[in-house]
Formats: sequence, structure tokens, C-alpha cells
Amino acid sequence: MERTSAKKKAEELAKYLRHERPDYNYLLALFQNLRAILDVEVTTKPKKLPYVPTEDEIKLYYQAVWESESNVKMQHVILIKTIIYTGARVSELIKIKLNDINFGECQIRINQGKGKKDRIVPFPKSFKESLALYVESIRCSGRKYLFESSWKKPYTDRGIRLILHKYTKIAGISTPISPHRLRHFLFTWLKKQGIDDALIQPYSGHESRQSLEIYSKLSLTEAQQEYEKVIGKFPI
Repeated sequence: MERTSAKKKAEELAKYLRHERPDYNYLLALFQNLRAILDVEVTTKPKKLPYVPTEDEIKLYYQAVWESESNVKMQHVILIKTIIYTGARVSELIKIKLNDINFGECQIRINQGKGKKDRIVPFPKSFKESLALYVESIRCSGRKYLFESSWKKPYTDRGIRLILHKYTKIAGISTPISPHRLRHFLFTWLKKQGIDDALIQPYSGHESRQSLEIYSKLSLTEAQQEYEKVIGKFPI
């Protein structure tokens, strides 16, 4: 017997449920009970480990950016270093404003990140001068965001990905380097340096029940001290 399509069956069920004025929790409980009545087992797809670029690939990638002939090369250098030093998500990166940067503390404020939460991310002292020079150059032209196009509009998520993909091809790296893969590289690299998960947590924007209790007892200053100790060994 051929199954009714899921969409059509949902439309049929909606006729019976509409008078209940269901909300999300009601529907969740309804289908949990329905699954139990029909004896349907919960199946999950096996999680694949994310691809993390190697140090050699990161060096090769950065070299491709640095040696490019682009007239916006310096902006791209700053962009890639900002991603790789802070671990900011691309959706967070495109919203960073010049006023979000604290050069005194070597920190950037991420506003309304994942889960609508604000957080502070560090950048190394060695990056401070080049970032400050870049910010000063674009501030003079009346720009508000850290990364804007020549039309003085903030870059889009897609725009950032296209920039990164371009340099992946120039570097001759077979697996595309995406913003999220650069983020993975930073946190994997910090972990390899012996940095505790609870110290990485304030910067990653992740919350887990296992480390939340420890994380809540740690100060941002302690975390940044550990970050600064090892970031000098970073491959770029």
C-alpha cells in the first residue's frame, strides 16, 4: 500500500487539531505520544566529525591571501585573521561594528550571536597594530562596520564565503576553507595546546551542561591570560 505524502497527511491532521489551537509544546507532546502508540523507534543519523584544516593548509591558505594582487588584499588579510583569531561565526562577523572593538583590552564584542546572546572574544596583542591601522583607514571614510564592500554596505554571509572560497582555489587546497572550518581550526588548535574546555567556552559561544557549571566560575580575565600565552605560537 502506498503511503500518503507527509504534507497531505499533515493537512488532514490539521483539520482535527485546529480547534485545539495547538502550540509547539502541545504538538511535541502529541507526536511523542503518537510515536509511542505506533511503536516507532527514534532513529538518529551518525554524526560525522567536522573537517579541520591542517596547520600546513592554514599556512598555505594564508600565504595565498598575503601574496594576492587584489586591491582589497589588506581587508581580506584582516578579515581572515579576525575569523581565525576570534572564532566568530560568519553571521556574527558581518555585524561587527568599529565601536565593538576594544583595543585597550584586545577584545571584540559580539552582539546578538547564536541564541541571541552577547559575548566577548579576544584577539592577540600581535594583531592589535594591523587591526588598528585598518580600522583607522576605514573610519576616515565614514564606515561603521568592520567589513564593508566598496558600496559601503556590510558584507553578506555569502560574500564572506565567496572570498574564502576564492583563496582556497588559489592555494590549491582540495577541501574548501569555510568560515566554520577556520573556527573549528582555532578551537581544535587551542585544545591541542592544552587549553581547558571551560576556558575556551567563553569565546566559542557554545553552552553545554557538562562545562556550564565550571565555566560560570571562571573569569574572562583568566581565560584571556591562557589564550595570550599560547596564541603567539599560532601558525600565521
